[in-house]
Amino acid sequence: MSSIKQTGEKKMMFFSGRAHPELAEEVARHLGVELTPTTLRDFANGEIYARYQESVRGSDAFVIQSHTEPINQWIMEQLIMVDALKRASAKRITVVMPFFGYARQDKKGRGREPITARLMADLFKTAGADRLMSIDLHTSQIQGFFDGPVDHLFAMPVLVNYLKDKIDLGNTTVVSPDTGRVRLSERWADTLGTPLAFIHKRRDLDVANQVKVNEVVGKVRGRTCVLIDDMIDTAGTICKAADALYEQGATDVIVAATHAVFSDPAVDRLKNSRVSEVIVTNTLPLPQEKKFDKLTVLSIAPVIARAITEVFSDGSVTSMFEGDC
Repeated sequence: MSSIKQTGEKKMMFFSGRAHPELAEEVARHLGVELTPTTLRDFANGEIYARYQESVRGSDAFVIQSHTEPINQWIMEQLIMVDALKRASAKRITVVMPFFGYARQDKKGRGREPITARLMADLFKTAGADRLMSIDLHTSQIQGFFDGPVDHLFAMPVLVNYLKDKIDLGNTTVVSPDTGRVRLSERWADTLGTPLAFIHKRRDLDVANQVKVNEVVGKVRGRTCVLIDDMIDTAGTICKAADALYEQGATDVIVAATHAVFSDPAVDRLKNSRVSEVIVTNTLPLPQEKKFDKLTVLSIAPVIARAITEVFSDGSVTSMFEGDC
């Protein structure tokens, strides 16, 4: 394989940072190209150096980086790689961020707070990005933060196809862990043809108006419940939601999420929970210490590779998900 893929006069080149090389290599295999050789290293004071070992002039450049811990280092590395591509005369630069760092800070909840998701978009635009590509953004409004095309990809088809072979859809309910995920869960329920339920958090007025309790709204008794979320960070919300479902008579609870952030103490919480299976994708790297028996990791690489191919060939990324979302 070559590090360059050509169609007519167009030349694709694919680049990766150091955050998640396994995913980048898998995407490259699906694309039928090799990753362009790149020198990336840290100076003694932590500053990052980047240099491409081949000419990138005139290329349609795609640079992938997973925003995992230490998240600020890997975001900065991707910004530097984009800047290097711009200064080396790449024709078009597409930033592929399977997980969009800082996406949860998408609005001001209180005074004197930043909107860091917008800042992220501005930083990549300033660095030289022409286009962004990400999977299951925390909120769709982030697409409007970037001054240019944003390809919002979805992991739902990958997760749904896996689940269809494992569960009895006639006895399944899709559940949103809170009201903020209801629209995402509605798409799941429509695709699977199942009822929808959600967890409503309210205050228990009998305990000094202080303690929050989870109230299940929807049909869950005697059913398999599939809890849906875009990410699992510390797993507090998802585990409390699972407990509430079992208390309301659910026979089984499966968790499906796109991004396995798994900050401490997520792994311990999930291992010790009554959840029977946790299904995620590999948008973020999972070291061995974050893996456990109930965890299933599905590859998102084919989705990313197809989206890159559609962009490179001036095709339709939206067509990938028509009928699914």
